[in-house]
Amino acid sequence: MICDRFETVVVPFPFAELPVLKRRPVVVVSSRAFNQANGASLVAMITAAKETRWPSDIALSDLTAAGLLTPCILRMRLVTLPNDLILRGLGRLAPLDRLVCERGLAEMHVG
Repeated sequence: MICDRFETVVVPFPFAELPVLKRRPVVVVSSRAFNQANGASLVAMITAAKETRWPSDIALSDLTAAGLLTPCILRMRLVTLPNDLILRGLGRLAPLDRLVCERGLAEMHVG
């Protein structure tokens, strides 16, 4: 599945501290052109995060547009996954959530 930027999807998400993959929602942060050219997509974790907080966590305001059922945050825990690991689509971040996501990515100052 080739996704557009800011689509929400379900993937088997890897955890560094656990030797397992857990199905969870993510938001695609790379462009459709990148995803198609590389056969992989850069995604950020979506989590309920009831027990942990990161300073960069972003509360998602429009859960319906994102296809989410419970209050969630976008966490800048990024991973690149092969497109064939995308299990199903959920929705797409609403315009305000996209803007906040863009700001969060810009604040990472990678490089």
